[in-house]
Amino acid sequence: MIYLLTLAVVLTRFLPHPPNFACLGALGLFAGCYFAGRRALLVPAAALLISDIIGHAAGIPGMGFYNPMVLAATYLGVTLAVPLGRKLQQGSLWVKLPLASVAASTIFFIVSNFGVWLGPWYPATTGGLVACFTNAIPFYGYTLAGDLLFSGVMFGAFELSRRRFALASPALQSVRVASR
Repeated sequence: MIYLLTLAVVLTRFLPHPPNFACLGALGLFAGCYFAGRRALLVPAAALLISDIIGHAAGIPGMGFYNPMVLAATYLGVTLAVPLGRKLQQGSLWVKLPLASVAASTIFFIVSNFGVWLGPWYPATTGGLVACFTNAIPFYGYTLAGDLLFSGVMFGAFELSRRRFALASPALQSVRVASR
């Protein structure tokens, strides 16, 4: 399942979509919640890396390899959704999921745009930092919308299928996906 989900997220990055409207944050939350071990950290990073490799080879604007500082901040921002996903294991998933999605989007916004500010596009001043974050506000809206939508879809589909299969076998009621 982990490989199919990662592949599905990679493929969605090639569909037409607004900038930053992606399922990487949702994938990080999902991996943190359902995949055991530290390998969950690799899931969103692997999806981003695979799509960046393909995007770079195909010459797709906005994808691929660029300034190392911005690239590192982007990967870190995506991966930080995993610990938030771990918190979803305790308590009511449907109460915490929207909050975790907003938190994942916000963390990604802060971390990735701090990397952009450290990159070559803005002066290393307070004014440059303010300009960087101000210019990124529209992207935050897209990130937030994507994380909320795709989190609902991923978690909803998984929980629905888990409940359906649990009806067939009571032993599956507390299934947790293990990474291999």
